[in-house]
Amino acid sequence: MTVRLDAQAAQGSAGAAVPRVASPVIRIAAWASLVAEILLVGTGGAVRLTGSGLGCPTWPRCTAASFATTPAMGVHGIIEFGNRLLTFVLVVVALAAFAVVLRSWRTRKDLFGLALAQLLSIPAQAVIGGITVLTHLNPWIVAAHFLFSLTLVVAMTVFVHRSRVLPGPRVRAIPPLAAVMTGVVAVLAAIVVALGVTTTGSGPHAGDATAPRNGLDPVVLQQVHESAAWLLLLASVVLLVLALRGRARVRPVAVLVGVEVVQLVVGVTQVALGWAAGLVVVHVFLAAVLTAATTAVVLASRRPAPVTASSPAAPVPAA
Repeated sequence: MTVRLDAQAAQGSAGAAVPRVASPVIRIAAWASLVAEILLVGTGGAVRLTGSGLGCPTWPRCTAASFATTPAMGVHGIIEFGNRLLTFVLVVVALAAFAVVLRSWRTRKDLFGLALAQLLSIPAQAVIGGITVLTHLNPWIVAAHFLFSLTLVVAMTVFVHRSRVLPGPRVRAIPPLAAVMTGVVAVLAAIVVALGVTTTGSGPHAGDATAPRNGLDPVVLQQVHESAAWLLLLASVVLLVLALRGRARVRPVAVLVGVEVVQLVVGVTQVALGWAAGLVVVHVFLAAVLTAATTAVVLASRRPAPVTASSPAAPVPAA
């Protein structure tokens, strides 16, 4: 009788859909989506730092007569066209994620929405990229393009997190002081990233020799950006100490602190070496990793609300 009642509870009343823990296939798809978005940010940075931003001088074609690069475009055309081809890889990943989530859309509408958002973001990202080329790498459009990409990194980090837990109401999982520090860290991380984007837009790496700069002083911006990064590291270390004292939620904060330390070392070194392009590429890539790590810390600060008598008897793996 107990087994039968539990089965009925799992099915829900009147055949209602019951929230389920995502299957391993969905979790793999979520991770693939996150990795693809981070890699796209990194390769976009490589295009800019190699001076290949206008390797394909028009859009959606690479030249006026061809969608693909031509020998006349040289290595810059190959690099820029290669980055455009990565969009098709992202399409495959997004379609695969959407397909595996579609089967469970009734029980996991949250995952369905995230997978759909990634799929719809691809044409939007392509249009912004096209505007970037057609405006000859206007630094503010380039910045918007980059920030939109980081927004997708945040969304896919949420996708990974939600694929590992049940949907539903959340409650605070950490003490009040730690929750406040988590908010401080999140705000500082956003400020650091925004300052970094603005600093890059004023520096020497425009993506093309003819591309304009935003007109701001790169030296002043770099100093403000670095100061904000040190504040972020300090706040994150405080949060790590609080996490260690509470003996919970330590790993995501520790990962964030590690990423911030590496990012600071790379940033200081790149400036000391005269904005070395290779290190700037690494710095851009780490900005995406930092965004994901910060999002993970925020997500780890909350957990599903406790199961009540009216809740499903037990989580059931999704098909």
